[in-house]
Amino acid sequence: MQSPVHVISGLPRSGSTLLSALLLQNPRFHAGISSPVLPLMTNLIDMMSAGGGPVMVTDEQRRSIVKGVFDGFYASTGREVVFDTNRAWTARLPLLQDLFPGAKVIACVRDMPWIMDSFERVIRQSPYEKTRMFAGAPDHTTVYGRTEALGSQNGVVGGPWCALREAYYGPQSQSLLIVEYELLAHSPEKVLRLVYDFIGEPWYSRHDFENVEFNADDFDAALGLRGLHAVRPRVAFEPRKTILPPDVWKRYEDKSFWRDPAGSAAHVIAARGKDTTKSIQVTER
Repeated sequence: MQSPVHVISGLPRSGSTLLSALLLQNPRFHAGISSPVLPLMTNLIDMMSAGGGPVMVTDEQRRSIVKGVFDGFYASTGREVVFDTNRAWTARLPLLQDLFPGAKVIACVRDMPWIMDSFERVIRQSPYEKTRMFAGAPDHTTVYGRTEALGSQNGVVGGPWCALREAYYGPQSQSLLIVEYELLAHSPEKVLRLVYDFIGEPWYSRHDFENVEFNADDFDAALGLRGLHAVRPRVAFEPRKTILPPDVWKRYEDKSFWRDPAGSAAHVIAARGKDTTKSIQVTER
């Protein structure tokens, strides 16, 4: 694929859908919710590897086949720049950099307790649905069981958290940009301009932060979580009180490792001081 390629990754319920919706306003960009591209690539790699059976395939052939999945999936987009979204990309940065040298990773993040709170709100909005998200979980009838399942190492939240931590401290961390949800919601234009600078693209002056459009209703309905990817037309941060019990909240505090710059070359969109609307910058490592 000749078009510039970047990926959106990070933690769930942290603004990746909002970021995709904003990027889509640029007619040169393609972005969306989680795509099947990386899982398809991973399955092919497994089949062509030593553990997959006696398949005689060279590394050059493997690379060509795997890259063909990406090229084929996005061939009809007609956009100049492609953003593929999958939370597992942060665990596959060597693969990404080999396939697309120069690709950037935009990782959306949020404090873990608020992620758990956000999932819990969506779940409680559909009391007559049984979501597929907890398939295989031994107990998800209470907030304690649900948050434990979400936060486990292979859970919907815990898995991406582990993958992002690996990327943050890994040798490809310089290709990583951390974007905190609160800052994106507070000051979307300032944050989005920094994203443009990071990926080396010229600013698109017609972004409209009062009329954002995005629809993934069919995807959410199939998952049994209606409204999971809903995006409000106007970008704004709305403070609220948590619905989590205090002990659940405390369990997931102090997991925002990206606020400690030691040991990483990643870039982080951070706020200096209390006024997040005036002091946003990319921290250079």
